[in-house]
Amino acid sequence: MYWSTEYTMLHISALFVALVLVLTAYLWPRLGRVAYVALFAWAAWVNWHTATRAPKLYLDYGDLAVSGLYVEFIRGFFASHIMLIVGAIAACQALIAAGLLWGGDLARAALVGATIFLIAIAPLGVGSGFPASLIMALGTVRLLFARDALEGRPWSNVVRWGRHPRHA
Repeated sequence: MYWSTEYTMLHISALFVALVLVLTAYLWPRLGRVAYVALFAWAAWVNWHTATRAPKLYLDYGDLAVSGLYVEFIRGFFASHIMLIVGAIAACQALIAAGLLWGGDLARAALVGATIFLIAIAPLGVGSGFPASLIMALGTVRLLFARDALEGRPWSNVVRWGRHPRHA
C-alpha cells in the first residue's frame, strides 16, 4: 500500500465523517438517512465531474490499493474504460441517493446497494479512506433495520429539539 503525508488529513477527515455518519444512523435514523442521501449525491457529482474533466486521476488508485486484484484491474481494463466505469459508478451512487430520498422499498434496495458498494471499495486502501468505508457500511446496515426511518420522506420530523420524533 502506498502512503504519503498528503493523504493524512484526507484520511482523518474520511474517518471523522464515517464516525459521524454511523453515530447519526444509530441515534437518529431519519437524520442518518438524510446524511447518506447527501453523501451519495455528493459522491455521484464528484465522480461524474472528475471523470469528465480529469479521468486519469482515477489511475492513482492503483498505487493506493491493498489488493493485487484491484491493482491489476485498475492498471488493465479500467485504464482503458475509465469514463464508462466511473460514469456507471456515479449513476449508481445517484440512484442510491434517489432511492434513499424516496423511501420505502426503494430505500431498502438503495441501502443494500450502498452497503455492497462501501464494502467493495475497501480494498482501495487509503484511496477509499479505509477503514472509513467499512464504518459507513455499519451505518447503512443500521438503517436497513430502522423500519420507521425508511418510510416517507426523510425530512419529515427528522429531529425535534434533538430528540427522536417518537419521544418529542
